[in-house]
Amino acid sequence: MSTCTEPGCTGTIEDGYCAVCGTAPAEATTLRSETQQAEATPAEAPTVESAPQQCTEPGCGGTVIDGYCEVCGTAPAPSAAAASASSTAAAPSPETAAMASGSTRGSRGSSRSVRTGRSSSRSSRRGRLGAGMVEVPRVPRIDPTTAVLTDPQVPENKRFCGKCEKPVGRGRDGKPGRVEGFCANCGTRFSFAPKLSKGDLVAGQYEVAGCLAHGGLGWIYLAADRNVSDRWVVLKGLLNAGDTDAMLAAVAEKRFLAEVEHPSIVKIHNFVEHAGADGVAVGYIVMEYVGGTSLKQILRRHRDTVGGFLPPAQAIAYVLEMLPALGYLHSLGLAYCDFKPDNVMQTDEQLKLIDLGAVIAMDDQDSPIYGTIGYQAPEIAETGPTIATEVYTVGRTLAVLLMNVPQQGGYFGELPGPDTEPLLATYDSLHRFLVRATDDDPDARFFSMEEMADQLTGVLREVLSIDDGVPRPGMSTYFSPPRGVFGVGAPVGAANIIAALPVPLVDPTDSAAALLATTSGTDPAELEQAFEAGLRSVVTGRGASTEIPLRLIRAALEVGDTAAAERRLTEVAATMQGDWRLAWYRGETRLLAGDFPAAAAEFDAVYGALPGEGAPKLALAAVAELAGAEAPDAAGFDAAQEKRRAARYYETVWRTDRSYLSAVFGLARLRAATGDRDGAVRVLDQVDAGSSLFTEAAIAAVETMLDGRSPADLTEPILRDAGERVARLRLDSKRRAAQVRLRVLSAALDWLRAGHVPAAPDPLLGANLDQDGVRTGLERCYRDLARETDDMWERFALVEQANTVRPRTTL
Repeated sequence: MSTCTEPGCTGTIEDGYCAVCGTAPAEATTLRSETQQAEATPAEAPTVESAPQQCTEPGCGGTVIDGYCEVCGTAPAPSAAAASASSTAAAPSPETAAMASGSTRGSRGSSRSVRTGRSSSRSSRRGRLGAGMVEVPRVPRIDPTTAVLTDPQVPENKRFCGKCEKPVGRGRDGKPGRVEGFCANCGTRFSFAPKLSKGDLVAGQYEVAGCLAHGGLGWIYLAADRNVSDRWVVLKGLLNAGDTDAMLAAVAEKRFLAEVEHPSIVKIHNFVEHAGADGVAVGYIVMEYVGGTSLKQILRRHRDTVGGFLPPAQAIAYVLEMLPALGYLHSLGLAYCDFKPDNVMQTDEQLKLIDLGAVIAMDDQDSPIYGTIGYQAPEIAETGPTIATEVYTVGRTLAVLLMNVPQQGGYFGELPGPDTEPLLATYDSLHRFLVRATDDDPDARFFSMEEMADQLTGVLREVLSIDDGVPRPGMSTYFSPPRGVFGVGAPVGAANIIAALPVPLVDPTDSAAALLATTSGTDPAELEQAFEAGLRSVVTGRGASTEIPLRLIRAALEVGDTAAAERRLTEVAATMQGDWRLAWYRGETRLLAGDFPAAAAEFDAVYGALPGEGAPKLALAAVAELAGAEAPDAAGFDAAQEKRRAARYYETVWRTDRSYLSAVFGLARLRAATGDRDGAVRVLDQVDAGSSLFTEAAIAAVETMLDGRSPADLTEPILRDAGERVARLRLDSKRRAAQVRLRVLSAALDWLRAGHVPAAPDPLLGANLDQDGVRTGLERCYRDLARETDDMWERFALVEQANTVRPRTTL
């Protein structure tokens, strides 16, 4: 037998656990001790100068500074040791009223919905609290002795029979209700009195300091561990010893929690029993003490001091931090069941899940299900706990942190919509996220906590960019980067939109993923032959590929064959029902066919399924722009409304991620069309100087400033601004340079002909700002153009124009 390594403990390890303090197996205990020691003495760690760390996000070449990438804002994925070392303590919050659902389980049908159930290998890398992008207020650690209740009582309005749920222990005729007795309805014994008092020594080891909180499943006590350096721990026992379901829940809790080990989940130290004054042994769970503040308390404090609910970015950051912990429980086959603001604790900059009393195995068909009305999924009594029911509780929790959710009978009711909640109107992606997370159809909700985190991170990027105008791009795990830019140098049309839009990424777990990576070509017939040959030699017993049919659909769209695309979509619809990728390709097919309402409906479904992605918003913007311009009288379309919708989506995409260059040109077009020239120029000026389309954006800005202006509408500052912009351009093409200069000088000549006189003598593009000087500059432009053309007749025409515009001389 080996000696326990816990500080201050003299016990020995028997069957892998300390016989005195009940610590975890020796190997894990040693690891935790080393981690705690490293955390306790950070100042002693030597400082080592190292080379800058490169960001590990795909496609990002940024450098990690102060723990975060200076380009994409992402923190590098921590090592297993670092993740373990980041574990710090957080304290339990009071439990709210809980509801025991029936254990009858049944199947639930679902209607058609766009889903995203892809490979679970798709996961996102996120930073610490705040996803590496949000500065969340720190919460100081609370002195445990100040958290002890001076008069521990269960309020009468929270006293219910554990069996029939009828009110018990209520006062009458001015007399207080009994804390112990029998239910008048079913005769079940109840007791709401604490079983432990200050000074009690539980299991000869834990000295009770008092009660911390009470709730649906039990009293929570603060105690000092006399065997391990008087460390503070939490004891949780039954609230009502006569509650059979509660007793069973405690046993289940003991069974499951022994295997839970996660830095964001409260740690279980031991399981002990203690006989009360009546001689009845009561079981207690010994947990770490976390001195912090629950999200419910943070929300209440914010409302009392600042007013309103939590800022969206802060609330999202809190939820994002807890999703890996829930995902960890799911990987063990466990469901948390009671996720809500009460059960998440913040200490300093770390969050922890506390109160694991409702944790249950997802395949448990017999145990009662505990949770809180208003947060629980409506189908849980039929289906039992599932990932879908867990997703629902997360969505409801985020909503409660963000806005006023109406209450019905003391519990939260239906979520408001953007028509009544301004927050949701401002942050449309956030609204879409909440709608999907709390969808009545379980199959329509997020597929996993990892997928939920990916999309919520994308939503957070958009929320922050809306708030401060700073772009926060992120690599998508569902779409490729944009393949091109539409609306530059050519009219906006369905074909060039489809050629430029991102495409769904190939699922790396698909049986033909490797074959697709090595097969090139765009002709559908050639691709089909290559796939048939490749599958015969590569794919053996791995199941049918879903990616090959999708690639053939895409190939048909790229050559404009909508009939072939429709046929292939119909062929795979039965086996891929509800898959968001089919909706995406259906949207492109309808767009190519000119059916704008149907295309918008399909892309909108993809947006609802993937609210954190930029691609569906860009597609919706393009469809709305075409609908407003090409089909103003189409059924169901209002041209002005569609243009406003297109501008809103373009702006959201561009403000969040500057790699979507189609969005900035689209937004500029729409602003200019409504007369907002200054707004159009402002967004074009945001194109980075390192972008391949920086020059195109600069030229478009000049065109926007001058296009359609009459001489009366022109001013000298506008002309000089346009001239300075052109002078700064570095154009490789002499022909293009001459054309741009010609545009500015032609506008200047019209302005001078209208009788305007410049206020300053400074030249414009090297020409004096008078009629003779501008005519000379125009002559030079026409002659430069003549030298650059290979067409003889065009050259003659340009020379003639040069002769016509040149100033008259006496020579």
